[in-house]
Amino acid sequence: MSDIHMKKKKYNNGSVLLIVIFAIALLSVLVMGMLQMDTEEIQLMQNHIYATKALAIAEAGFNDALAEIRDDKDWNDGFEDKSFASGSYSVSVSGSLPTLRIESTATSSEGFIAKVTADITVDTSDSEDYTIRIDNLWINEEASS
Repeated sequence: MSDIHMKKKKYNNGSVLLIVIFAIALLSVLVMGMLQMDTEEIQLMQNHIYATKALAIAEAGFNDALAEIRDDKDWNDGFEDKSFASGSYSVSVSGSLPTLRIESTATSSEGFIAKVTADITVDTSDSEDYTIRIDNLWINEEASS
């Protein structure tokens, strides 16, 4: 009887090991894919933050120009690469009173660019106090003529 048991000896051909290796490889691919998606999400979020920072700097340039016009309605010098919040903005003023166009272009320290353009009307009927009205406002768009 012992001869029969010897002849029925089972040989492990490695199929379990192959299945385990395949399962580990499949899980590894799944984890790497999830990490790649998370990395892309983080990069998109950083880009959004940097773009928003550039827009805030452009708005600061626009507000700086409005402050100058409030102080002197004839001001139209603009600004060139004025530092603000680790970035800079340049502002140009075109047109003639009472209608002016202010264009503020900003660059963040990360290299993102944003632009704010506005058509304004300066009501100078009262020589002491005057009103500045924003007629059209474009954010990161080309202003129409």
